[in-house]
Order: sequence, then C-alpha cells, then structure tokens
Amino acid sequence: MGKVHVTIDGIQVYVPDTYTVLEAAKEINIHIPTLCFLKDVSEIGCCRMCLVEVKGSRALQAACGYPVKDGMEVRTHTPEILKVRQKTLELILSNHPARCQSCTRTNSCELQILTDKMDVHFENYVKYQEHITSDQPLNVDDGISIQRDPNRCILCRRCVSVCNNIQTVGAISAINRGYHTVIGAAENRSLDTTVCVNCGQCINVCPTGALQEHRSIDEVMDALYDPEKHVIVQTAPAVRAALGEEFGNPIGTDVTGKMVTALRMLGFDKVFDTDTAADLTIMEEGTELIDRIRGGGVLPLITSCSPGWIKFCEHNFPEMLPNLSTCKSPHQMMGAIIKSYYAEKNDIDPQSIYVVSVMPCVAKKYEAQRPELSVNGLADVDAVITTRELARMIKMIGIDFNAIGDGEFDNPLGVSTGASLIFGATGGVMEAALRTVADLLNGTSSDAIDYMQVRGLDDGIKVAEVEIADLTVRAAVAHGLGNARKLMERVQAGEHFDFIEIMACPGGCINGGGQPLQVSDVRNWVDFKEKRASALYKGDREKFIRKAHNNPTVKKLYKEYLGMAGGMRSHQLLHNRNDDHQPKESVNNRRDSRKQVDGRLEDQHPHAALFIVVGDLHQGSGLAAVHCAVPKI
Repeated sequence: MGKVHVTIDGIQVYVPDTYTVLEAAKEINIHIPTLCFLKDVSEIGCCRMCLVEVKGSRALQAACGYPVKDGMEVRTHTPEILKVRQKTLELILSNHPARCQSCTRTNSCELQILTDKMDVHFENYVKYQEHITSDQPLNVDDGISIQRDPNRCILCRRCVSVCNNIQTVGAISAINRGYHTVIGAAENRSLDTTVCVNCGQCINVCPTGALQEHRSIDEVMDALYDPEKHVIVQTAPAVRAALGEEFGNPIGTDVTGKMVTALRMLGFDKVFDTDTAADLTIMEEGTELIDRIRGGGVLPLITSCSPGWIKFCEHNFPEMLPNLSTCKSPHQMMGAIIKSYYAEKNDIDPQSIYVVSVMPCVAKKYEAQRPELSVNGLADVDAVITTRELARMIKMIGIDFNAIGDGEFDNPLGVSTGASLIFGATGGVMEAALRTVADLLNGTSSDAIDYMQVRGLDDGIKVAEVEIADLTVRAAVAHGLGNARKLMERVQAGEHFDFIEIMACPGGCINGGGQPLQVSDVRNWVDFKEKRASALYKGDREKFIRKAHNNPTVKKLYKEYLGMAGGMRSHQLLHNRNDDHQPKESVNNRRDSRKQVDGRLEDQHPHAALFIVVGDLHQGSGLAAVHCAVPKI
C-alpha cells in the first residue's frame, strides 16, 4: 500500500492510495456530510449529500466512493456545493413526514441532525406534504421483533446493504421504480412472513425512524402496575456495557450498579442477572459437548444462544439442525428456573410470575414467543425489551440515571462469574465453555482461563485448536451471518470442527439490534464494538470467580433442584428437544456412576466451590457423571 499526496480545501495531506476522498478529508478533520454511507456496509453514494468538487472533473463527485489520486485537488465547501447539498436535503424532506415529536429517533435521527447542520428548515415542507406525498401513509409493518415504517424511509439503502451483503439474509430490497420506490420485502409482505431472522442490524444502520424494534414498553408497564403479578426482570451482559450511552456516558462504560438501581425504581419485584443462567448454559452445553465427543454424537456441536442464528440455520441450513445444541438460550433458561425453582422456593404461583428480559437483541422478542420455549404451558419469558426501551422507561419516570447510586442484583439468581459476563462479545461463549470443558476433561481445576485465540473482532471467522487432556478440540467462532454462512459451507465441504460458536450480529451481542444507536459519524470512525467488548473483558478480569462451574448459585441449583447437568430435570427445563444422541438411559448411567466417584474427587479438592465429575473418560466410555460436588466442611 502506497501513499499519495492530496490537497483538500488548500490543506495538503498524505494518505494511503486505497483511501476515498471522504476518508482523506477525515484525516485532516474536514467533515463531509453523508446519509447513505456506512463504512464497510453501504458505499453506493446514492444520497448525493457528500458531493465535492475534484479539479479536472466535469461534474461533482460523491466523496464516499471517489478514490484518491496523487496530486488530486479537492474542494468540499464551495457555495455551489453547499447549495446542491441543501437542495438535495430539501427534496428528501419534501417526501418525509414531519412527525419528529412522536418518533423514537428524535435527537438521534441523522436526517434531523443534518437538517440542523445545513440550516434547512423542516417546517417549510409541512404544507407540501399532502400534495407531494399523496401515496402516504403507507402501511406500517409492526412485526414480532421489527417495526418497519416506509413513510419515514429516505431510500438510503443502508438496510438493504447490511441485510444482503453483511448478513446475507436477503429479506429486503428496493421495490418498484422512480417515485414509487419503497424498501421492503418481496411483494411488500410483512417481514414476519419472510426469511428475515430478526437480527435487527437493519435498525442499527437506519439513519431515521423507518426501522425500529417492536415496542413492548406498554405491556411491561401494565404488568408493573398490576398488583396480582410478581414481576421479575433479568438483564443480559451486553446491556450493562451500552446502556450508559443513552445517558451521555462514554462508549464502553459499565453501568451495572446504576442499571440495577434504576430497575428497582421502576418497580420490579426482583432484579436478576441473566449471567447466572449463562453459567448454567455452560454447564449444560459443556456436558453436551463431552457427551457428543465421547459418545460418538453429531459433531460439530454448534451453540444455540443466538436466536437470529437459529432462525438463519432453519432457513438456510436445515440439514445442520441436529448439530445445534439442545440448550435454550440463557434468558430462556433463567425464565424456566424462575417459574419452577424460584417459584417453589418462595411459594409463589408460577401463573402470577411475569418475567421480563432486558436484551441487546430484538430477535429475543421473537424467540420468547416460540412455542417450544415453555414448560407446562407457561412461556419461559413473558416480555422482552431492548436496551433502548429500558432507557426510554427510565427517562419516562424521571430517573436521573447518572445521579443514582449503585445497586446489586437480588439473590439467589444474581450471582455470576467472569465467564458469563463475556457472553456478550463474539468468542465469549466459546471461551467460557472451554474454561469449563478443560476442567471437566482434566478432572481438576486447570490454570487455563484466557483463551485469546477465540477473542477479537478483526476476523469474521476464528479457528483454534485447543489441547485439553487427551483431546485436541478444534473450535471455530463466527460473528455476523455472512461469516456464519461461510463457516457452514466449510463444514459442509468436509472441514472438521468439534465445537462452533455463532453470533448473528457482527461483534456479538454488544452490537445487537436492540443496543443504543450510534450515528454514522461514530460508526464510521470509532470502534464502538471494541469499546463495549472491552468493558465486558475488564469485568471478567475483575471477577473473583471466572469459571461457570465454580458459580455457587449454579452448584446450589444442581444440588437442590436439577440433580445433575444433562440430567432428566435439566432437559425438561433447560433444553428444547431430546435428540437421538442423548439416550434416555444415560441419565441413570450417570446417576449410578456418580456414587462411585463422589467421595474420591471431593477428597482431592476439598475447598473447591464446585467440580465437574467425570468418570472413566480416558477409557472412551463416554460421560459417566456430571454433578456439583459439595465441599467438605
């Protein structure tokens, strides 16, 4: 990669020859406005807001897609350019509803921000709305997870680019031509009837309020004010690393304590941590992995925490469904535990319990309504709100978020480990599982904690070979569905893996479709995903307990209620299907074997909070027992 000399507005700069004019201008802090451009997502230059004058060129050029050349001279803010940009913006506004007061994107809408910067007055176009937009209002598609309002769409095509090129889902595109063009699904169908996987990445890139999550605030508030309901909230790990952005905190600020306090002020009866269930997930998924490896089950085992990925697999790789872990996702596990174990311990009718999940993901709204994610006719989770919706609720009742103190999660389901905290970043589920599987296979507590080979955002697909006991576990991590597709194609081509983690969203849950929205000026030039992930890894390092199987609450759950990981009750509550590779008789086999090894392992490690006991693994007989060993007192 070479360097070229470019002059922009009289300022000389040397930049890589792969740069565009937009990138070169950014190097010397010259701001060129954009609406459609998003780095590495949408670079088609259709909005024409970034037009600049290039010396020697016959017409104005779109800076976002125009490559630099040595000796190039560029002007970005001539009177002609400013006039063209204002006129372009006026044309967009003339076909846009002037209902900013009722739009959730007010103050974060890029069209609104740019209108202010360009000194173009929105209200000047209200009087023309009835005439110019005679085809409005168009039908609003309010789906299970995503609401699509074509009236607010400016045809920038960012959503089309991310859906088709990054996620490779292909649920939306441009329909019709000319003035009648709209962005939507084929035949303008509801997204719920298409291959849409509800990942919400289209929401994250939309510059206006044309795409947003399905609103669940009202039903949650109704539950909070219902004296007959015992309302419990749980929060995912990625929420605490991003919620603060809604209240002016720097990206990557961990606001766990203030979040807990705000949830109590909202009126929730209990505030639990989904991280507890994430540790539970590792116990179940780790057991399942060993079962499959030692018992000749279907490999690779693929994680099932991401509902967007699950739906993508159902649509595109149905033959791979047996490879999916049977485990429910952590928040669904938590819901099942709340409505069984917690209800019994506190003598509460499960029918009166209302479970709310605060998630970084809009696909969780869809997931919570899947019929298989229920026990005895009761849905595990009753409502899902996003990080953004929680912020709106906090603002609704007038909480000064930055001024409140730090609270702590309620017991017994508020204790978690560093392993569960990193679930929110790509590679986190894999690393958490490896920490536990290493101890499981070695039969002792391993020093291995940080598996750096599965971390990071740079590579869409990461492959690592991890030596554990007498096994070489070949693992892979993919984030973003485009990368998931590539990885599945490698599996289909015969490449061997033992364990695969897939997150539907690029970067994992930290960049979920329900996270705080960042405008293009941030998304293009700031590594916000890395900042959010860093908050989770910092929290992991600071945790006293960093392995899922050492969680004392998880130990107690197995001892008092579940029996053992992979056991009969665990499958009833925490899994969504029973596969052929998990024979029913294995439960009894494990129970019998546990009696033989209990005392031995406890004697070896009398001070451990929790151990996973494995019988006869080195003889290749499969998983004999997995249980929580209570330390001797």
